[in-house]
Amino acid sequence: MNHWQDYPVGAMRHEALHGDRLPRCFAQRPANVYEIFERAVRQRGHNEIMVYGDERWTYAQAHERVCRITDGLAASGVRPGERVALLISNRPEFILLLFAVQRLGAIAVPIGVREQGPGVAYMLKQCEASAIIFDADLVERVPRASDQPTLRLRVALGRVDGVPSLQDVEAAGTGSAATPSAPVHEQDVAVLLYTSGTTGHPKGAMLTHLNIVHSVMHYEACMRLRADDRSALAVPASHVTGLIAIIVAMVHVGGAIVIVPTFQASGFIGLLAREKVSHTLMVPAMYNLCLLAPEFAGADLSAWRMGGYGGAPMPVSTILAMAQHLPGLTLLNAYGATETCSPATMMPAGQTHAHADSVGVALPCADIYIMDEQGRELAPGQVGELWIGGPMVVPGYWNNPVASAESFTAGYWHSGDLGLMDAEGFVQILDRKKDMLNRGGFKIYSAEVENVLMALPGVIEAAIVGRPCPVLGERVHAFIYAPELAQDGDAARAHCRAQLADYKVPESVTWLPTPLPRNSNGKVIKRALRAQLDQSAGSES
Repeated sequence: MNHWQDYPVGAMRHEALHGDRLPRCFAQRPANVYEIFERAVRQRGHNEIMVYGDERWTYAQAHERVCRITDGLAASGVRPGERVALLISNRPEFILLLFAVQRLGAIAVPIGVREQGPGVAYMLKQCEASAIIFDADLVERVPRASDQPTLRLRVALGRVDGVPSLQDVEAAGTGSAATPSAPVHEQDVAVLLYTSGTTGHPKGAMLTHLNIVHSVMHYEACMRLRADDRSALAVPASHVTGLIAIIVAMVHVGGAIVIVPTFQASGFIGLLAREKVSHTLMVPAMYNLCLLAPEFAGADLSAWRMGGYGGAPMPVSTILAMAQHLPGLTLLNAYGATETCSPATMMPAGQTHAHADSVGVALPCADIYIMDEQGRELAPGQVGELWIGGPMVVPGYWNNPVASAESFTAGYWHSGDLGLMDAEGFVQILDRKKDMLNRGGFKIYSAEVENVLMALPGVIEAAIVGRPCPVLGERVHAFIYAPELAQDGDAARAHCRAQLADYKVPESVTWLPTPLPRNSNGKVIKRALRAQLDQSAGSES
């Protein structure tokens, strides 16, 4: 069944890529990431590319600054193919530097600003970065030159003693727009994004120009993005969602990026109204927080037509509440990962309510198989691991052939997610392989219990982990963040008992005073929650 036949997908063909791959590709596509930006400058030069507080930038103004930065980096010794780390928060410089690095033919290495010193040092060393540009207030997380021999250039956004500023670097170059961008091949690496590293060291996923181009074309077609769209960047710019789904996708269609430095529901709602935002992607909890904000009901959000979400299916109660307040808003679940360069599935418009427990169907160029432990395809409805293929799947991990060999088979990435696909092609994600619970021989998928808990009015976030048990192996324990809800474990269990088999009902609950702990990529850190089971991190019932 072709769920995308009525969408502006364009012609596709199979192409040989990365040696052993033969995915479907878009026949007509931009050659590289910088060409996406350059084309938008030519076609939309006088239109806004980004808004940041009172600052407004046109594509032409951004292009002029990108050229100055590119020449300054080159004059400072950065060469094509070298790695340039960006330890930068949500601000215009991140976007300008992203495209400047692409114009130079170098490789951008965005690092989340929540990453601490040891993690930053590991990534810089692992990819042998030659330069890092960082927010001045994060200087303590940047390793000294003596500790990183390859790190020849350190640049601060702001004033740091002994470190050149970005303006100093720009002054070193000619800033000439006449200088052509560096030649790159579409299978060259454009961006290195380090995976979350929930166990062991993070791995540097190699996002090629080809990967990124296909992802933004998927977003354009399947979200029906337009040149007049204005997208709110409320997730980190350094995360694959912020980077690909919002920044590059908006530039691809010539739209505008409304930069949100820090998400806070009431302020965010005001920004949506003022800037007539039409598009964004967020996690479900952010939508719930908007619904709880008193400003939401009275705000004019009529321009908001497309709301993507990921990380978990949206609770039906949230879908219904959003539809009641904003009938013109289309909510779409999108599932993907760093290794798939953002989306692998998406919910076709109009299907969200009927398939609320699904992350949608495979995108036009994507292939998804549900595989058993022996690497054999399973029938519709059977649970197994998702293997994902397509031109948006990265070729592997930077300088890590062992991890690449373990995680990819003939171009298909082993996601580590357990799920199923029904006869119509709708995909449901049930759990991470390593997070599945086993209670006395009964398998329990966290996502099923979490979704039921999220449907309890007042619950913002919920996570399920296994509490060790000498008799059953594991018992079900819930962590709930619901600041406006009475902390009643019996009520939460009764709610679950009405919808779940008895062995899936949480036997104990921790009520958290703060949101769930997440890593720099936004994923819930379940090992941190397991560690809390022996501590008094919240009230338990």
